[in-house]
Amino acid sequence: MATDLAEFIGAALGLYLLFGIPLFPAALIAAVGSFAILELQRRGVRQLEAGIAGMVLIVVLAFGLQMVFAQPEPSSIFKGLFTPQFQGVDSVMLAAGILGATVMPHAIYLHSALTQKRVIGKTEIERKQIFRYEFFDVLIAMIIAGAVNASMLIVAASLFFGNGLLVEDLDVAFNQFGEIIGPFSAILFGVALLASGLASSSVGTKTGDIIMQGYIKRRIPLYVRRAITMIPPLAIIALGVNPTAALVLSQVILSFGIPFALVPLIIFTSNRKIMGSLVNHWLTKFLAWAIASVIIVLNLFLLYQTLQMLF
Repeated sequence: MATDLAEFIGAALGLYLLFGIPLFPAALIAAVGSFAILELQRRGVRQLEAGIAGMVLIVVLAFGLQMVFAQPEPSSIFKGLFTPQFQGVDSVMLAAGILGATVMPHAIYLHSALTQKRVIGKTEIERKQIFRYEFFDVLIAMIIAGAVNASMLIVAASLFFGNGLLVEDLDVAFNQFGEIIGPFSAILFGVALLASGLASSSVGTKTGDIIMQGYIKRRIPLYVRRAITMIPPLAIIALGVNPTAALVLSQVILSFGIPFALVPLIIFTSNRKIMGSLVNHWLTKFLAWAIASVIIVLNLFLLYQTLQMLF
């Protein structure tokens, strides 16, 4: 539901920015669009995946062009890449949000479920070959997700921070794109918001279905689930809550969810009884626990800083 909240609001904002439709009617139109994407599933998983992949391609192209228009300094990019730093609680919260948006915890369950019955290896050699394909599949997906998130930061730093502008809302960013670069850049930003919102919301709905089947062995019809998970974002928009703030907070919530998916994943894949010859290598285990520890420490630090501010 945290995923749906972010992506649903993103799609509604995209419609609002592109066509000037008020947020609540835009959210209802986004709802219809997300149902239409789920309808692709009736034609088969391949059709659904093709639809989502097409929208992801739109997002990648949009932010790729934004990078070209922004013309960031390569030296600044490398400096930020190799010398990361925090400046207060807000920057820690944004870092946690970016982490949650890139490594969405529910995607671990969804990806496993979509692939486990598609191609079944009958022999040890076949299983290892399938594993290699899956490894590159996940690697490419993470590189794309990381590149899109990085390009957003780089473009914002180059265009807004570089010009002394404080941009905290997506509608302000949309207007600034139009003023600094031109209308086409602003349209690209709105289209990317709309496409990413519609694509990711359907992913969240599918995942909820899979997780419930696995944990409590219950299945709610996909369209009923879609309708239920629309309630929080529609309520937030109807109440007039700042949509950008709600979007960032939802990604932070996702970041807090990562350890709950990652820690069991490491434990299971390190168990030879479960994995057989595909059990984690000791180096994989070491790196996985190190990464999980960093994420947990980051989340605990954010909690501590936030509580300190409140009390």
